[in-house]
Amino acid sequence: MVVLAASIISKSGKVLVSRQFVDMSRIRIEGLLAAFPKLVGSGKQHTYVETENVRYVYQPIDVLYLLLVTNKQSNILEDLDTLRLLSKVVPEYSPSLDEEGICKNAFELIFAFDEVISLGHKENVTVAQVKQYCEMESHEERLHKLVLQSKINETKDVMKRKANEIDKSKIERGKMDKGGFSSLQSMGSMGSIGRLDSGFGNDTGISSGNNFGSGSGFGLSSEVDSFSSKPKGRPSAAVSAPGKGMGMKLGKSQKANQFLESLKAEGELIVEDVRPSANSSRAAAPPPTDPITLTTEEKLNVTLKRDGGVSNFDVQGTLSLQVLNQDDGFIQVQIESGDNPEIKFKTHPNINKELFSNENILGSKDPNRPFPAGQSGDGLGLLKWRLQSKDESDVPLTINCWPSVSGNETYVSIEYEASSMFDLQNVVISVPLPALREAPNVRQIDGEWRYDSRNSVLEWSILLIDDSNRSGSMEFVVPPADTSAFFPISVRFSATSTFSNMKVVNIIPLRNGSAPKFSQRTQLVTDSYQVV
Repeated sequence: MVVLAASIISKSGKVLVSRQFVDMSRIRIEGLLAAFPKLVGSGKQHTYVETENVRYVYQPIDVLYLLLVTNKQSNILEDLDTLRLLSKVVPEYSPSLDEEGICKNAFELIFAFDEVISLGHKENVTVAQVKQYCEMESHEERLHKLVLQSKINETKDVMKRKANEIDKSKIERGKMDKGGFSSLQSMGSMGSIGRLDSGFGNDTGISSGNNFGSGSGFGLSSEVDSFSSKPKGRPSAAVSAPGKGMGMKLGKSQKANQFLESLKAEGELIVEDVRPSANSSRAAAPPPTDPITLTTEEKLNVTLKRDGGVSNFDVQGTLSLQVLNQDDGFIQVQIESGDNPEIKFKTHPNINKELFSNENILGSKDPNRPFPAGQSGDGLGLLKWRLQSKDESDVPLTINCWPSVSGNETYVSIEYEASSMFDLQNVVISVPLPALREAPNVRQIDGEWRYDSRNSVLEWSILLIDDSNRSGSMEFVVPPADTSAFFPISVRFSATSTFSNMKVVNIIPLRNGSAPKFSQRTQLVTDSYQVV
């Protein structure tokens, strides 16, 4: 008896697993297995087929065939006994008796076949013995793993002790550095409180926020020095001298850094976890340098349907004012905007609404009270507006995603179409993917791509979308997956023009003298932009 090969094939003739036990070329075994489906007749009760050279002994398993290819001199009874044993072994290693299950456990099945058949002859083994042999438990291996784990635990303990020693030394140094500073800080704080008490009156409406205050005056921050008696240009010691050593520190701890360094020293590849900010499409604004800075910003919230149409389209805009010196705060701001009747404007309660309605001028109800200086962030909000629409033509960027499953692969084609209203900058289209062992196969792309394996997201980046590339596409291939796994698609971008076309025309001084120099910043950013 000589078994030439043991194979599992589909009823259409597709070879899933095949193990040869004698020297045989690949062309010959492929030819023998390809001829088998043609030799099997329907309605026959026997489970073997003979040709001039070989004998096929087979057994149906659901939608598959378990097949032995033997020579004609072999004992048919022993062949059937071998086939029965293999039919018991296969379900032990592949609970799912279909193509996907067999291919997933192909190597385990090959190892099991080797334990049953050796050099073409059946071994005197049982199913339990085959499982025991394939597990290959080794006392030496377990001992090696225990020694290795003990070394790892010992190294971690040493790292913890070193980290604790470093933390203690830092605390001691911090106490020594802080000892001489704390008394000076407390004295400076008391002096500042005294100056504030003497400078502020009881009938002056003042708020500590960044917006307008309630009552008759503007809401000024506690840092505004026009209402206090402290000298300009010199902040108090309590404000300017931060403490040393004991402040909050952001980033990885010393223990984490030491652990990563030890892994790098052992040759491990460490990928740093860099988390993007909540609104990475918005670049950090440089600090104002001109006496007057006005910032126009619109935030875009859009939800598009994957089959077309707009589920939500909302634009919220603000016009903010920053004044460096309090003397330049006696001004009025003249603006102009587009003629879109869908945009609804809303001024701050302390702005003269009649003046704005008639002349498009933003000014205080009390001309003798200046705009506050020293506002942090984007400054003091003067005007807000909102635009809502269901018209798809208002959408600056549309995304079409077409996933299709073909065999053992899923082909995903994505295209974008940008409106001519805006030139979009730093565009990032994030496509969620099913869990993958390796990066997707990107076959065609207009731009650049990056695969975030930690979050299983494919990011498609286009630096600039203008008249030269109003449309583009990307195509990639992944293993078979449900089409809903590629949604929702998130989009980030920015632009230097807005839907409202808000512009500052002029700065009108309320006191004698020329108008102060001013600068204007305009940007459109995405707050939430998705295709669901």
